[in-house]
Formats: sequence, structure tokens, C-alpha cells
Amino acid sequence: MRRSLHIVYLKHQGYSSRSLVKLKKMPESILVNGKWEYMNYPLQAGDTLTIQIRENTSSEKIPPVELPLHIVYEDEDLMVVNKPPGMPIHPSMKNYENSLGNALAWYFAKQNKPFIFRCINRLDQDTSGLTVIAKHVVSAGILSAMVAAKGKPFSAFTREYLALVRGNVTSASGTISAPISRKEGSILERMVDFEQGEHAVTHYQVLTEKNGYSLLSLQLETGRTHQIRVHMKYLGYPLIGDYLYNPDMEVISRQALHSYRLSFVHPITRKRMVFTAPLPDDMANVIR
Repeated sequence: MRRSLHIVYLKHQGYSSRSLVKLKKMPESILVNGKWEYMNYPLQAGDTLTIQIRENTSSEKIPPVELPLHIVYEDEDLMVVNKPPGMPIHPSMKNYENSLGNALAWYFAKQNKPFIFRCINRLDQDTSGLTVIAKHVVSAGILSAMVAAKGKPFSAFTREYLALVRGNVTSASGTISAPISRKEGSILERMVDFEQGEHAVTHYQVLTEKNGYSLLSLQLETGRTHQIRVHMKYLGYPLIGDYLYNPDMEVISRQALHSYRLSFVHPITRKRMVFTAPLPDDMANVIR
């Protein structure tokens, strides 16, 4: 029985339309039994299909800068990085040479490899912890689809955060389902908005209470901007150290939020991957 190697087949493997367009432009990107073939070549049982991804360009406007870079895991398809607090993900006018993008550009430049910055789960500048970097167009497309798929990301791409709030949370666990929108008149700030907000769901559980503070585990079912920060403020327990939503800087000078655990299916091998990053000292000291 023959099956077409054209768009339908590769899409079934998770390849996005954007990935397919780029593969068509790459020289000898499709090999069948070691021989280059067009995308409409009919596959047969027993054929060995090889996809060769050759990207030679690099992200523009991201200068390589030697900065601390804690790589938790790396293979030919992706990286998992433990980002420190205070480091933006992307360069900007005010942070042009101190972002994670700059650090990664330096890392790849040292290896004489092209670098296109594809961050899958972006973290706020002052949020620490795990983030995933896709190393090519195919892994980026598949991982992004896992995160974006409605009804599926909670099982396919699971994100668990640790956060600190002041006081004892009334309910030890629960779910916050409250839509979020941009606050009128602000570029950055978000708010709960039941009329025009986008669907947003956060699951939380209190892990420990000490020194007048509570450490919570939070899992995102959706991924709205500032979702945890907005939802915890809405619940009545804003994160300490949050300059935008709760400037309580008594024991910590940044929002007490850490991307602790990531679990996802590897975009190529299809194996379940699980990574954790320990609570950073500035948060751990609050509850010691």
C-alpha cells in the first residue's frame, strides 16, 4: 500500500505548514532510502524517510554577548535552559545586550553554528526558571502547537511554577478560571475581565506555610500574559515582590515566581521529557 509523502503525510507527523514551506526551499531536505526525492514521492512499506534540516541564517538584531547560561538539557532538536531572574528573554531598547537571546547567540557563535531564536515558553524578565528553546523550524512548530492546542496543552506541555505570597491561603488548593485582558491605558498591565478577557485557567496548591508566607505550586492550563500574577492578585494573594501588581519588596526585590517543572513530549522522538529546576536562593530564603 502506497502513501503520499506530500503535505498530508508530513502534517500527520506534526509538521506545520510553515515548516513544510521552509523544507521545500532547503536543498535535499527529503531523503528516501538515502536518496533525495521530491515531496510527492510515494512511500512504500519498509522505506526509510530522512528529513535533513539545514538552516544557515541567524536571527538579526541579536548581538552575541557572553552571559551566564545554565543549560539543563540539549540535543539536536531543542534546549532547556534555567533562566536567572532579571534576565529578559528577548533583547529590547532598554535591554539590548543582556537577554537570554544574547547569551544563546554567543553560545552558538562559539560553535560556528547559525542561531535563530525560537523560545517556546516565554518567561517575564523577573521570573526565573525553565524555558524551552527550539533549535530548528520543525521542532519549533511541533512544540508551539503543543502549547497552543486548545484542550490539549495541559497534558501535552505541562508547566508548573512555584510562587510566594504573604499570609495563609484560605483554600489549600483550587482552580482559578478568570479571563484576562490588557488593562486600559497600560502597555504592560493585565487584569481579570469577564466581558472582554481571554479564557485563562490556573490550578494551584499550597505546599508549605512558614514565616508568614505561603509557597504555592501552580499549573497553567492556558498561557496568558502575566496569568499567574494576575490570577493570584484576583484571588486576594498577590505574589510578593511584584512591582506591577503588588510592590511588596520587604523580603524579595522581584516577583517571587519560578518556572519549576516542565513536562512535554519530545517533538521528534515522541518520548516524554520531564525537567525540574530547584527554587532559587532569593525565594528559598523567605521560607527557611
